[in-house]
Amino acid sequence: MSKTGTAKKNMPVVILCGGQGTRLREETEYRPKPMVEIGERPILWHIMKVYGHYDLERFVLCLGYKGWVIKQYFLRLHEMLRDFTVPMDGTDGPIFHNNVGEEKWRVTCAETGADTATGARLKLVEKYIDTDTFCFTYGDAVAAIDIDKLLEFHWDQGRIATITGIHPTSRYGEMLVEDGRAVEFNEKPTVAEGVVSGGFFVFQREVFDYMNDDPQLFLEYQPLQTLARDGQLSVYHHDGYWHSMDTYRDYLALNNTWKEGNPPWRIWE
Repeated sequence: MSKTGTAKKNMPVVILCGGQGTRLREETEYRPKPMVEIGERPILWHIMKVYGHYDLERFVLCLGYKGWVIKQYFLRLHEMLRDFTVPMDGTDGPIFHNNVGEEKWRVTCAETGADTATGARLKLVEKYIDTDTFCFTYGDAVAAIDIDKLLEFHWDQGRIATITGIHPTSRYGEMLVEDGRAVEFNEKPTVAEGVVSGGFFVFQREVFDYMNDDPQLFLEYQPLQTLARDGQLSVYHHDGYWHSMDTYRDYLALNNTWKEGNPPWRIWE
């Protein structure tokens, strides 16, 4: 149970699934980015498995670009993965013979528009949020994050919003320069300095008071900036594994990590 008395399994996890993924066009021309696979499963599935590991079972997916692909995936998931028998006389539906792909999840697929901005997508699913606290993240990044600790931190801070801060992996070589001379060169250091948003938010329902019906409302601009100015934005520091799928290079890196076995975000096993 949460500090507000809500069972975690009833706490919604809102996931943004509507972007076009233009920097990953090799994989997103025919499907939305959350459906791009790591191994044999979409990255969206991997994200949901992380939350599911901590007994969060209720998901609200904000659909946009090619949202029907995501709808079809969840509508037909058991048929795609499980053995079944179909009585061809029409007396019954498919009879499934195993439990492959069986999850406790309850998934709401909500159409939020092809060109809607992030904050507006969240505002459009407000009607599906019926708890004081809910989780929110992007559908294109995985992390070995302890959701229980994140929630406890959020409640202990007592603010409207908590954002997970991560140290991004540098894509470039970094140099230490003195008097115009490179005295040290590090090729693509593992961690760059500074903290950036890694998604994996926790919100109180009051966050909706910081939003409006503008379809071009970006969560990352006015709402989060105003929350910060009002002293209502906490930062949960995550020093563990985090990786987004922004580019084809990221796609290859994540799939290579999966193939190597024991990927850091597979905390459910």
